[in-house]
Amino acid sequence: MTQVFDARPCILGEGPLWHPERGQLFWFDITAGKLLARDGDRAREWSFTEMVSAAGWVDRTRLLIASETSLFLFDLETEAAREVVPLEADNMVTRSNDGRADPHGGFWIGTMGRHAEPQAGAIYRFYEGQVRRIFPGITIPNAICFAPDGRTAYFTDSPTRKVMAQPLGANGWPEGAPSVLIDLSKDGLVPDGAVTDAAGNLWIAQWGAGRVAVHAPDGSFLHAVPVGAKKASCPALGGTDLDTLFVTTAQEGYDADGLAGDPLAGQVFTVPAGAPGRPEPRVRL
Repeated sequence: MTQVFDARPCILGEGPLWHPERGQLFWFDITAGKLLARDGDRAREWSFTEMVSAAGWVDRTRLLIASETSLFLFDLETEAAREVVPLEADNMVTRSNDGRADPHGGFWIGTMGRHAEPQAGAIYRFYEGQVRRIFPGITIPNAICFAPDGRTAYFTDSPTRKVMAQPLGANGWPEGAPSVLIDLSKDGLVPDGAVTDAAGNLWIAQWGAGRVAVHAPDGSFLHAVPVGAKKASCPALGGTDLDTLFVTTAQEGYDADGLAGDPLAGQVFTVPAGAPGRPEPRVRL
């Protein structure tokens, strides 16, 4: 049964990351410019001057965080921040959105218009100190995750309602063109953030549907896990045995009546996954 893991309501909860060395969950409230964490009964929170959306872990104390204008290193203990590379720093239309580390040590990050302007964003890959644009013309980048063997990347432009599979080469760079793996357009479902488990299955949050759908590596639907709020935004697999599902949610777009109809919106939920995940890869600087 789904339970509340953290009751602090986020306007736009996103980017949950289970840190394998710390045994701790981190996530973001994007529009509030906050990084949040919980370790048992200890809740922590850091505020930034820009919107922040996703992170990868570098070592026990440092995260690589995506903001409106850069990828930057953040030390959880000293709270020191240092820019690593700019990210559309000269484009005030966009902000960062979904992102995740790949098995090769790279970090993929999507950008989007602050008001979801059509095709204003892109998907980039940071690898060994450099960032390269991979897919331009993206409206809302999401579902960035990877096959465990590092040979396939997955992503979506959420308004298309299609999850794409992109073959990867030896160093994790795309080879060839992406193809449609999952098409949710006929079902009226919107894919949001995603993560893969140890078997390569995709766990995809479905915005507005209040659930996380599980799909096999061939794209076939396996089952769905209900979430305690409608606007499910992104899952993570963590816990001691990496078999606990965590899901962020959002209040974004709700008025008072909307919140009354979805009273737990913005909270983080947890439920036994029934399948093991895998440790999130370390980002190589």
